[in-house]
Amino acid sequence: MPEGYRALVVGASGAIGAAFVQALQADPRCGLALGLGRDAAPAIDFAEEASIAAAAADLAQAGPFQLIINAAGILHGPDFMPEKQLSQLSYAQMLSTFAVNTFGPALLLRHFSPLLDRQRGVMALLSAKVGSIEDNRLGGWYSYRASKAALNMLIKTAAIELRRSQPQTVLVALHPGTVSSALSAPFRGAEIGRPAAVAAGELLAVLDGLKPADSGQFLSYTGEQLPW
Repeated sequence: MPEGYRALVVGASGAIGAAFVQALQADPRCGLALGLGRDAAPAIDFAEEASIAAAAADLAQAGPFQLIINAAGILHGPDFMPEKQLSQLSYAQMLSTFAVNTFGPALLLRHFSPLLDRQRGVMALLSAKVGSIEDNRLGGWYSYRASKAALNMLIKTAAIELRRSQPQTVLVALHPGTVSSALSAPFRGAEIGRPAAVAAGELLAVLDGLKPADSGQFLSYTGEQLPW
């Protein structure tokens, strides 16, 4: 990232989103780090399509931005947990999961990619290794896996388009690994995960080293390229 770079983090109220904001605000090279979410100003709510376009319009004058990160995501909610078998599939759960993990990020791509600096712009959306079709060996977690696989396709497709119109832009899907958070808590997250601050630092280090040729990749927090 260049000296004085400007950054946006969507989903800043979550554990890893908040850790991103804290890390960016502590970086002396970062000139501006804004955390966005449902309670921020401008507010972004993936359940309200118009809020995404409105937030992008409000932020246009603060740009261009050299870094935009989407850290919002959902695995479970008050009314559902990840499905272990086909008999547990429901339209309501699939719709809720896709709204946050796929549809909202897709509209971020639409409305926020024009805010990126044409000379050095990186946009990263948190995905998950369980969204890899090739790597799926255990099954289960239908809605979550499918929503992340669909997100990966959107990112790959958008990267191809942006390579033509914004050739210096880097667009990637990022796997953060297991992080100690509310999302991972029901799955021994506190036991097997690592602190959000550690994960954010690892992911920012990966992003800092990316070049335009890396656009369209699916990367782990270690920098490893993951299979789609």
